[in-house]
Amino acid sequence: MKLKSAIKMLAFTTAIAVSGLTFASSQSDEHAKAAGWNKGGGEQDAALHLTPDLENGLDVYEVCSACHLPEGWGTKEGTFPQLAGQHKKVIIKQLADIRALNRDNPTMYPFALPESIGDEQAIADVSAYIQKLLMNPDNGKGPATADLAKGKKLYVDNCVKCHGDIGQGDEAKFYPRISGQHYNYMLRQFEWIRDGKRRNANPDMVDQIKGFTQQDMVDVISYVSSIPLPEGDAAPSKDWLNPDFD
Repeated sequence: MKLKSAIKMLAFTTAIAVSGLTFASSQSDEHAKAAGWNKGGGEQDAALHLTPDLENGLDVYEVCSACHLPEGWGTKEGTFPQLAGQHKKVIIKQLADIRALNRDNPTMYPFALPESIGDEQAIADVSAYIQKLLMNPDNGKGPATADLAKGKKLYVDNCVKCHGDIGQGDEAKFYPRISGQHYNYMLRQFEWIRDGKRRNANPDMVDQIKGFTQQDMVDVISYVSSIPLPEGDAAPSKDWLNPDFD
C-alpha cells in the first residue's frame, strides 16, 4: 500500500487544482461542442472493453481516497459524493467525461488525469474497485421539513423509468445508482442539470425536470436520500472501515 504517497500526491495535486480552476473554466468553452450525453468513443470505449485488475484498482483508488475517503463514502455535507457501490460503467463514463472536459469539474480534473491515475486501464481498474465497495448505511438525508410523500410521487412520476423503483439505476444504459447518495450532493447536481450547468447531463432528464420548483427538488431528493439500501449493499455500520486500508 502507498497511502503516504497518495497523501503527498494530494498536496501536490491540490495545488495544481487551485491553479487550474481558471484553466478548466477557460477550456470549457473550447470543448463545449464535444459535450454530450453519451457519445462514447475515446477513453470511455477503451476502458469498457478492458478486463479490470482490482489490485491495481486499489492502488489507483488511494489517490481518490484523499477526498472520497478509503470507504468511498464521500462527505455528508455534499462536497464529495459517495462513490461506493456505483455502477462501473457509470464511473467509467464520468471519469472519461471529466478527462475530456465534457463535464466541468475543476477540483477533480487534476486528480483524474493520466499523470495522476494512469491510462484507460487505470479507469477500468478503479471503476471496478469502487463498484464493489460497501455503501454508507448513514448517508446524508434531506431536511425534516421536506414532504416525503410528495417527493415519492414526483419520483414515481418522473424518475422511476430511468433510475428504478429503489434508485438502483441501470448500468447497461449508464443511468447512475442514486439510492444511498448524499442529499446535498444530489440536490446540487439536480439543480445544475435542470439549469443546464452540467453539460454531460442526459437531455431526457433535463427536459423531464425543467419545470421543477426549488421545493419540488428538495422533496424528491429528500425522498431519494431516504430510500433504504438493499441487504448486502451497505456496510454493517456507519463505523465500518475499509480493510484494504489497514
